[in-house]
Amino acid sequence: MCSIEEAIQTIRRGAVELIVEEELAEKLASRRKLRVKLGLDPTAPDLHLGHTVVINKLRDFQQLGHQVQFLIGDFTGMIGDPTGKNQTRPPLTREEIERNAKTYQEQVFKILDPGKTEVLYNSQWSDKLGAEGIIRLAAKYTVSQLLERDDFSKRFATEKPIALHELLYPLMQGYDSVAMKADVELGGTDQKFNLLVGRELQKQYGQEPQCILTMPLLEGLDGKEKMSKSLGNYVGIAEAPQEIFGKLMSISDDLMWRYVELLSFEPPATIAQWKKDHPREVKARFAKEIVARFHSREAATRAEEDFESRFREGEMPSEMPELRLSAPVGGIAIVQLLKLANLTPSTSEAQRMIEQGGVKLDGERVSDKALKIPAGRTVIAQVGKRKFARITVQ
Repeated sequence: MCSIEEAIQTIRRGAVELIVEEELAEKLASRRKLRVKLGLDPTAPDLHLGHTVVINKLRDFQQLGHQVQFLIGDFTGMIGDPTGKNQTRPPLTREEIERNAKTYQEQVFKILDPGKTEVLYNSQWSDKLGAEGIIRLAAKYTVSQLLERDDFSKRFATEKPIALHELLYPLMQGYDSVAMKADVELGGTDQKFNLLVGRELQKQYGQEPQCILTMPLLEGLDGKEKMSKSLGNYVGIAEAPQEIFGKLMSISDDLMWRYVELLSFEPPATIAQWKKDHPREVKARFAKEIVARFHSREAATRAEEDFESRFREGEMPSEMPELRLSAPVGGIAIVQLLKLANLTPSTSEAQRMIEQGGVKLDGERVSDKALKIPAGRTVIAQVGKRKFARITVQ
């Protein structure tokens, strides 16, 4: 077994904040299996790479020999976590939650060892609370404490509505930690307030408070906004190998290193060596690692071969201009994109090049002159044999 110092070094890799390190060291020194909690609300049917940043950390705890508790928030998902939202969002139905939860459970085992993972649903204890139990729970926290949460305080100050069910969300998530007797809880940086509520509630229920580990939020393919399916800037772990590989090859070199640091399982010493290599080689190596993780090594090799063959005819350069374009609602028209990227002198010339089969996006020939590229997507546009640009639509 590795030393406490080595374990904490593994746990801290890629993390933003550990609360409180001394307490975690004491828990590790007890030599017992720690109960390590990660909760996700199944608000969309598929997991993406942004979700896996924190799931990967759960895997680290699993490999250190601790008890991993993957919590599917089928109860809290119906409330709807307002974190980062400047307005009330509608809760999901039980049927939508159950449908999404099934795919979450299937997909998470592409990262975690199913034989060493306890899957829980917070409806198991939250449903049993009933009205009386929830009122008693609400008595353990004040409105002023809840308004310390940044998004609540901003909405309150600007007189934007905050529904009462939103105020209950942090309490219900915190109660999960009480029900699970969590020793450690993981989450993104946007979850810090909720995780601290769990720590406080555990104290009030006479439990040893959980330690908290926050992980950074992964930027989407646009390199700007948080990865999100609703923004279209995501890489879904259930997507086809060629789709995953192509999307990862389209990101900027700077963003690639961010992805590598947060998502690669290679040791830090190996990644340090990668920085001596050409970025395109590193990008392909990393893309293969991700495809192999969620599909197979054979699928990763085929995806790379397919990608290379699609670009070989155009002799795609290793370096190309990179730019950002703002899209109106509904996306930016392909002809406008080509003009603004200086790939064609005018929209009429862009139309003519499309008609002649001289325009490609991500290696695929464009035939639809009315095509629109949505905000959140990064594409490699090619006009003719020699004009290329990596364009992020925002």
